[in-house]
Amino acid sequence: MSTYLLGVDVGTTAVKAAVFDSEGVEVGSHSEEYSLLTPRAGWVELEAHTYTSTFSAAVRGALSDLSVSAGDLTALGLSAQGETMLCLDENNEPIGRAIVWMDNRATAEAEEIERHFGCPAIHATTGQVAMDAIWPAAKILWLQRNEPELFARTAKFALLKDYLVYRLTGRLVSEDSLLCSTILWDINTRQYWPQMLDYLGISADQLPEIAEQGEIVGSIGISGAADFGLPAGLAVSVGALDQACGALGVGNAVPGIFSESTGSALTTVTIVEELTLDPAGHVPCFPAAIPGQYMLHNFSTGGMVMRWYRDEFCASETQIEELCGINAYYLIDREVEQVEPGSEGLVVVPHLQGSGPPDLDPYARGVIFGLTLAHKKQHLSRGIMEGVAMVLRRMIDSTTKLGVDVAEIISLSGGSKSDAWCQIKADAAQLPVRTLNGAGSAACRGAALIAGVGAGLWPSAVPLARSAVEFDRSFDPRPENAQVYDQLFARFMTLQDALKPLLGPAVGAQ
Repeated sequence: MSTYLLGVDVGTTAVKAAVFDSEGVEVGSHSEEYSLLTPRAGWVELEAHTYTSTFSAAVRGALSDLSVSAGDLTALGLSAQGETMLCLDENNEPIGRAIVWMDNRATAEAEEIERHFGCPAIHATTGQVAMDAIWPAAKILWLQRNEPELFARTAKFALLKDYLVYRLTGRLVSEDSLLCSTILWDINTRQYWPQMLDYLGISADQLPEIAEQGEIVGSIGISGAADFGLPAGLAVSVGALDQACGALGVGNAVPGIFSESTGSALTTVTIVEELTLDPAGHVPCFPAAIPGQYMLHNFSTGGMVMRWYRDEFCASETQIEELCGINAYYLIDREVEQVEPGSEGLVVVPHLQGSGPPDLDPYARGVIFGLTLAHKKQHLSRGIMEGVAMVLRRMIDSTTKLGVDVAEIISLSGGSKSDAWCQIKADAAQLPVRTLNGAGSAACRGAALIAGVGAGLWPSAVPLARSAVEFDRSFDPRPENAQVYDQLFARFMTLQDALKPLLGPAVGAQ
């Protein structure tokens, strides 16, 4: 009888379901998109039923496109975004909309929590370097202050993946990799942080159970089977954070591998075998997808800057795509290739929505510096790519300072499709950049692999994660461009630091 695993990744704007065989090889997948709701500036929400209906459609689509039947599945593994939070009543039914991870309404509350506990205590307890408005602790305090009736009605505060596990199995349970960025959880004890709960006025009884990443936490019940088109009794793994699953899914499962993902955000991951807290307080440490492993994980604005640029300034490229089918990003690549490295002195700071670790600053803003009459549109196209590459270089530098040797970069997500951008990253970091076949299903694959371990199919996910990786393109650094990017990086960091006195709560909120 064939053995198949189902991995489902619940992303920011889409759910992807993919099926893998017993060797970890993808046999098919299906994606379904949805749109977020932004009722006010800084607010990002979504109805809970949108998540569940989209999840169901992705799963049903994946299975209908294959010769694999639902009865051939051995286990289901989940990968999901962190920090997206729901308030549940005494029957575990949602009260109002989910507050999506990128919602930053709780900036004042985050600053209050940081003042009370201090960054060193937050870092030592949770692995996170500071407070941020997106962390659920800040969101809970905001609800207490601004929606006291909803706060009082809430029997459980749950993350999105926790809620989906509950809908599938009837059990509300979370795990290490997702919990560490709630600021409600102690990375050292693997229990909730009592002092933080007391400060927020909540109890551990209002939070999910805690399992290990990948642990089988139940099976699909009758209602879950009806809702999601899956067989009752199918084993369900609690899964892990999407970045943790994605790293595992591309073979980033042992120390010495460095992966970057340029999707909406720019994120980097490297695995370490023990809890590693940055003495400088710059680099966060998360539990990885495999229990007992950790990952140094930086994140900031990434591909959304290029998307903003395409949507607001590339009407002709977009029109050509609509009329001729030539991708607008491909056309932007051609423009970038017309410009020499360094963009003739142009420096772009790409922090359109604040900056993340290692230079965490919610008030950081985007800047285009050094414009002259000689600059044209293609200089800005290249300057944006180089700006994001400078942030990547800063992430690499902060990681190597912790004793991690970075020999190459594995590049994922939409940014990896751009040859021009990959070459810029290789030149900026003076490291080879490699892309993968099938990287689009990496998070699903990582979730499926740890579900397979939980179900007893194999003792470790590492060998399969490493063996099924297929590289398709490589970009070697060009030594002749090293000096140009060394100089650009120095100017970038100087500019980023010089801007701080001009920003802050009053200016940044405008």
